[in-house]
Amino acid sequence: MIGRLRAVTIDCPDPGALADFYSELLGLPVTRRDHDWAGIGDGTWPVIDFQRVDDHRAPAWPDPERPQQMHFEIVVADIDAAHERVLALGARPLAVSEENPDNMYRVYADPAGHPFCLEFTA
Repeated sequence: MIGRLRAVTIDCPDPGALADFYSELLGLPVTRRDHDWAGIGDGTWPVIDFQRVDDHRAPAWPDPERPQQMHFEIVVADIDAAHERVLALGARPLAVSEENPDNMYRVYADPAGHPFCLEFTA
């Protein structure tokens, strides 16, 4: 091993707002908040940080000219309930893949445009 992952950092226009979104989505408290930086975590590594980028260009998945850059895959027990909750938090749906019962997921964009997946089983 060369090192340990301390954080995943996501560029965005509003770090506090995106930290609030992922705090609700993942059940992790906001542990840091200032004008240019915010973070969430459970007190251990890794954490998820959000940094302000004033000229941020949101991904436009699946457009290769503005690729997703990163994404979270989040397992949920009840896809319909999770769907309603992420929409209420400000996510928007991008795609649905429910044909293969071994690989069912829905793709959403977070409020800053980064794609994330909710994975589930039937």
